[in-house]
Amino acid sequence: MAVGGTPQAEFMIDTVLVANLLAEQHPDLAHLPLQSVDSGWDNAMFRLGKSYVVRLPRRAAAAPLIAHEQAWLPRLAAQLSLPVPAPCRIGTPALGYPWRWSVVPWLPGHAADQHAPHSSQAGIFAAFLRSLHVAAPSDAPRNPVRGGPLHGRAAVIEERMNRLAGKTNLITPQLRHIWERALSAPQDVPATWLHGDLHPRNILVEHGSITGIIDWGDITAGDCATDLASIWMLFAEPAARSAALTAYANLSEATFQRAQGWAIMFGTVLLDTGMIDHPRHAAIGERTLRRVAESD
Repeated sequence: MAVGGTPQAEFMIDTVLVANLLAEQHPDLAHLPLQSVDSGWDNAMFRLGKSYVVRLPRRAAAAPLIAHEQAWLPRLAAQLSLPVPAPCRIGTPALGYPWRWSVVPWLPGHAADQHAPHSSQAGIFAAFLRSLHVAAPSDAPRNPVRGGPLHGRAAVIEERMNRLAGKTNLITPQLRHIWERALSAPQDVPATWLHGDLHPRNILVEHGSITGIIDWGDITAGDCATDLASIWMLFAEPAARSAALTAYANLSEATFQRAQGWAIMFGTVLLDTGMIDHPRHAAIGERTLRRVAESD
C-alpha cells in the first residue's frame, strides 16, 4: 500500500502501445476494437473486442504479481464456484514495455462498490470463499502484506488511524477496541489459498448477482481472515453479513476477530489514501469502518 495516494504509473501505457504489442505477439486478436476501460493501483486495463481484456502492469511492483496470476489462476479456476478471469494469452516484454502482461476473458458486471449485491448473495459469496480457502502447495506465492499475522501491519495502520482520527469521526474507542482484540486473536487455522485483495472493486455484480471475482495479482497462501474481511466491505445489511459468516461455517471466534481486524486494516488504508485522490476508495473505506463498528 502506498503511503500517499494512488501510486503513480511508472510506464505510460496507451492504446497505441497495446495495439502494437498485440500485433507483434497475438496478431489473431489485433483486429479487435481496443479501448481503455480502467486503471488501478497496479494495472491498466483495455477492453479488447467483446470477449477480452488486456491487463498490463503500470509499475514495477505489480510485475511479479501478474506473473503469479498467470501461473496460478488457471490452475485454481476449475475449483472456484464463481467465474474468474484466468489468463488465456500471455504477453512478454517488447517494444520498450518492460513487463509480462495478460489477455483475460471479459466478465460481465459492474464493480460492487457502485452496484451492490443483493443480500441473497451472502450464501453464494460464502460458498465462493470456501471453494477458494483450501490448502495451498508449498510453492504458492508469498505476499509480505497479505495473509500474514495482522500485528505485522499494526504500526503502519495505527499511524493511519491516528491521522484519520483528526479528519473523521470514524476512529472511535469501539473501533480501536475491535482492532486491539484482533491483534491479540490467535492464529488458529492453517494457511489456505487467498485472493488477498478482495475489496468491492474486485467483485463484479449484475442485477444484484455476483458475476465474477477479478484482479488476482495478490494471490497468496495465508490467513483466511484476510479474505473474510470482504464480507464487511461487500454487504450493507447486518443480516446479510451474518448470513455470509454463518454460511462460511465452522468459523472460530478468533478467526472472526481477525477478520474484523483485516476489515479495519483495509478500510483504514482505503479511506486514508482515498481522501487524497480517490473518492471511490475513500467511500469504500468509510463504509467498511462504519459496518465493522456496528457489527460488534
